[in-house]
Amino acid sequence: MRTSRTAKGVTACLAVIALAAGCSGSGGKDDEDGSGDGGGGGKGVDTPRLKIAMVTHSGEGDTFWDIVRSGAKQAARKDNVEFLYANDKEAKGQAELVQSFVDKKVDGIVVTLAKPEAMRSVLSKAGAAGIPVVTINAGGEFSEKFGALSHIGQDESVAGEAVGDELDRRGKKKTLCVIHEQGNVSLEQRCAGVKKSFGGSVENLNVEGTNAPASESSISAKLQATKDIDAVVTLGAPIAAYSVKAKKDTGSKAEVDTFDLNAEVVKRLKAEEVGFAVDQQPYLQGYQAVDLLWLYKTNANVLGGGKPVLTGPAIVTGKDVPKLEKYTARGTR
Repeated sequence: MRTSRTAKGVTACLAVIALAAGCSGSGGKDDEDGSGDGGGGGKGVDTPRLKIAMVTHSGEGDTFWDIVRSGAKQAARKDNVEFLYANDKEAKGQAELVQSFVDKKVDGIVVTLAKPEAMRSVLSKAGAAGIPVVTINAGGEFSEKFGALSHIGQDESVAGEAVGDELDRRGKKKTLCVIHEQGNVSLEQRCAGVKKSFGGSVENLNVEGTNAPASESSISAKLQATKDIDAVVTLGAPIAAYSVKAKKDTGSKAEVDTFDLNAEVVKRLKAEEVGFAVDQQPYLQGYQAVDLLWLYKTNANVLGGGKPVLTGPAIVTGKDVPKLEKYTARGTR
């Protein structure tokens, strides 16, 4: 596993990763997880009971967020926190969910900023209500200006550049970068980063990530129309699976590579169906976000000093499979 060293002036990656079991249910569940669903049941510390909410931009079936929630729930159990979760792939709906937690007077909110401008007003209301906010995963450059304590995630531009460098090392010349959620600033930054560092050409393709048949069809059509594509870069693990199927159906020789890591991607790395993956450690994002809010509420601690706290990127290949399989199988990597 190779960790990117190209970030400058950004907080270093956290060195200690809390690894514990606790895989959540189906991806993209549009619900709230209370203490009855593993979100803080049992008292792990003697600090006052807190209520912390997380709102993400997850679409239906996006298993990435299961891993984030698994980390958040583990921290909640340790910290005597009731953990609440809700998601909406639409920015307006996400803002409304944040407002609902402000109205409930929770003790802290974790939120993603995939479409940041839609969140500006409601995060201002959270601040006015005295509710601390930590952002994760997307939109880190907006975190401080929107009043958040810290941002936990990877620098998406740096991650994209790391992919471009890896493609060069592999001798690739023409890359298709598949964006599965149009308008998501983090996904656009990833493809822009690839284009910045890659010595060959990069073409973006927008697909409807929550519609598997349509996404696969779009990728297949592009591979059929452009025979010299020798690499397909997907920005999420489910899209990698669609791309592998499209590659087989069209007889393309393109290598499929992907952002994000889960048990399915590890299996595909082992089977050499995926060349490499970019790990941003989603479990750590969920765990640290809840833990940071607990630390802030109980001890006035803040991490990052206004800079993102990085959880990636790291390039993962088939050589890393033996040491990662047991963690991905239990839903913590």
